[in-house]
Amino acid sequence: MDFIISFLSTPAVLLGLVAFVGLIAQKKTGTEVLTGTFKTIIGFLIFSAGGSIMTGALQNFNTLFQKGFHIVGVVASPEAATALAQTQYALVTSCTLILGFIMNLVIARITPFKNIFFTTGHSLFFACVLSLIIKSYGISDVAAILLGGTLLGFFSAALPQLCQPFMRKITGSDATAIGHFNMIGYALSGYIGKLFSKHKDKTTEHINFPKWLSFFRDFLMGVAAVMLVLFYVSALKAGREITQELAGTQHWLVFPFVQAFTFAAGMSILMTGVRMFLAEITAAFVSISEKFIPNSRPALDVPTVFPFAPTAVIVGFISAYAAGLLGVLVMVVFKFPVVIIPAAHICFFSGGTAGVFGNSTGGWRGAVAGSFVVGLLLAFLPTILYPVYGSMGLEGSTFPNIDYNVVGILLEKILSIFH
Repeated sequence: MDFIISFLSTPAVLLGLVAFVGLIAQKKTGTEVLTGTFKTIIGFLIFSAGGSIMTGALQNFNTLFQKGFHIVGVVASPEAATALAQTQYALVTSCTLILGFIMNLVIARITPFKNIFFTTGHSLFFACVLSLIIKSYGISDVAAILLGGTLLGFFSAALPQLCQPFMRKITGSDATAIGHFNMIGYALSGYIGKLFSKHKDKTTEHINFPKWLSFFRDFLMGVAAVMLVLFYVSALKAGREITQELAGTQHWLVFPFVQAFTFAAGMSILMTGVRMFLAEITAAFVSISEKFIPNSRPALDVPTVFPFAPTAVIVGFISAYAAGLLGVLVMVVFKFPVVIIPAAHICFFSGGTAGVFGNSTGGWRGAVAGSFVVGLLLAFLPTILYPVYGSMGLEGSTFPNIDYNVVGILLEKILSIFH
């Protein structure tokens, strides 16, 4: 059981297996099968390494920002909340995860929702949300696993469908779907973008920067410049003592410089990995879908859309993070029982993706507006379910993603009717 759980919880291995089966189905030679399989695994591990580097830098930014501006509250980070949930409900969450993947395949086979969800980290987070809410009503482990696994499988197949009209527009293809549980938010961002449809040709990628800002046309240069400003503002506000504590042996004024460029380096690594594994997995998946689940498509993590509108990613991140900070202000002023602090890495990946979706239908205006609304939802939705998690022993962290919260709130309301 431990082996199976570990196996299914490792996206690189899972995608490598898919590539292996697909290449076998295409009757490729042994060398071609191994090459394609290994390239998929290596590409995804490069992609994951880039994501980890970026997340580490953003978590340092979180610390500096919160201490510098004296923001106290709950950090909306699913990683921390999952670690807490796994200590108490490991069996239920793990079995829900496995059953969820099986049910995803079944539902994709028998329904019009032909999406196979491969972002297993997000599946684990969703399994935790479902398990916590179901167990909060005293439901037995077996029943919780059956209900949670079925719901996880259904939403893994169905929610990417909301984004598919926009995915076809963004990528120019129907070959892949988004596999990231903010899909209600991304679709909403796409629809918000349509409000600015007459400006859709004025995209983020066609912004005419002044000559002295022309380096922003190079995506990585733009990322580095934006993060450099954000890190130095936060570090200077936090002060020497706090920044030096994070910096270790490095000088406290050098630390923000290195962190900003570390983030940009992580982005470069991530984009390289995306290009490498996406080419392999898409080709292999065609064969699998034709034989086993006709017309199906892989639902993959959000950085797969970043290359299509990289400037929109930065615009979306800034807009979503600004919305999150506005949310903090509103929660403090109106004395909310809990203040949700936006996590920079969540705002980057979720807000950045919302920016790409909004940009596809409404240009840069759609990118700004769509990601801003997504940022507000990431801030305010978690306040509704936080008391439920608190009653289950999760204090100090919560799940920010829109899909977790929308589905979780509906599930909690339905269960309360029958309790």
